[in-house]
Amino acid sequence: MAYIPRLKQEYKDKVVSALTEEFGYKNVMQVPKLTKIVISKGVGAAVADKKLIDHAVDELTKISGQKAVATMSKKDVASFKLRKGMPIGARVTLRGEQMYEFLDRLVTSALPRVRDFNGIKATGFDGRGNYNLGVTEQIIFPEIDIDKINKISGMDITFVTTADTDKEAKSLLTELGLPFQKN
Repeated sequence: MAYIPRLKQEYKDKVVSALTEEFGYKNVMQVPKLTKIVISKGVGAAVADKKLIDHAVDELTKISGQKAVATMSKKDVASFKLRKGMPIGARVTLRGEQMYEFLDRLVTSALPRVRDFNGIKATGFDGRGNYNLGVTEQIIFPEIDIDKINKISGMDITFVTTADTDKEAKSLLTELGLPFQKN
């Protein structure tokens, strides 16, 4: 028997029925699902020091369990001494099993390690059913060794769903375990 991530199984067993009951879907295919998670990190100081990009790519690879890639600048910006094609960040896109595994680790081990954590803000929705979450420190992830990092930096995590509205997306992410703040 093949391995199925815990959250993927929970989605099939509980989340689909809960969302169908809440929104009255007539078909199982109408129920919104999580399609991908994109983790990105901008490294502005990489213009001066190229090794910072390698560190960012290594950190994202450790955190996500999948090889991260460097992102390149799209145009020249003279005031930042930036040329087109220079590496300025890193990102990784997770789908399928690795996406559910990352979400499980984020909810169960990384977010509880945030200082003074009251839940994540519910204001990060974009109007089309996607949610953006900013993490200020990469050291909340247990995969990162605090002694080996050279600089504390943050990252953006984007949850892309098939939901049509923000309300549906928030219900989906809440059912999957994301701890949103109470009003």
